[in-house]
Amino acid sequence: MGPAIRGALLPGPGDRHGPLVPLMIALTLLTGVVDAASYLRLGHVFVANMTGNVVFVGFALAGAGGLSVASSLIALGAFLLGARAGGRIGAALGGHRGRLLRASSAVQAALVALALLVALVSVAPEPAGVRYALTAVLAVSMGIQNAVATQLAVPELTTTVLTKTLTGLASGSHGESALAIRRVASVLAMALGALAGGLLALEVSVPAALALALALACTVAFAAHRASRGDPAWTRAK
Repeated sequence: MGPAIRGALLPGPGDRHGPLVPLMIALTLLTGVVDAASYLRLGHVFVANMTGNVVFVGFALAGAGGLSVASSLIALGAFLLGARAGGRIGAALGGHRGRLLRASSAVQAALVALALLVALVSVAPEPAGVRYALTAVLAVSMGIQNAVATQLAVPELTTTVLTKTLTGLASGSHGESALAIRRVASVLAMALGALAGGLLALEVSVPAALALALALACTVAFAAHRASRGDPAWTRAK
């Protein structure tokens, strides 16, 4: 890894964002995993990509097959509830970015663990009620992640949305090399997460994909806890 890439993706603790950069990339990977599992095995619905769900509602109302208005609306509503919860967590802990990420990732891990438990005790293929429950729990967790990522505001690492990232890559806006490297890393992380989640959901099981998502959420929570000890400069909100 060259010094430019290392500096962009693994900045030191004295950097404004420090270890938040690789942790946001890990959450982007998690997004790809859960969205792949939800789309492929929970009824063509996203739990993180809400733009897709809004479009799916329109398609379903137009009579397109394989789509469910109920699934998309459940995901949208649950995501909004999660975003509101993430806002509450941010209001309580936003002054310390390390504790904020640790707390939100711990809550997210608990929700993914709940989804994993539900998937484990269900039969495959999952009945509609189970799919709806999994969609709701996972969408709440992703709403929390998105709200907290917005508050942490690490440039080019939203963890759930790539449209602006891809636009920046194509247009060359904000042409600093570090930001361009983070854009590429974000796209690759999402794609890799989707590949891993898709393979696990299709070739193994939904619980296998959720187990990977749980491992990622736990890793982020633990890493945020370890990295923020001693209150380094990056933990301060401003």
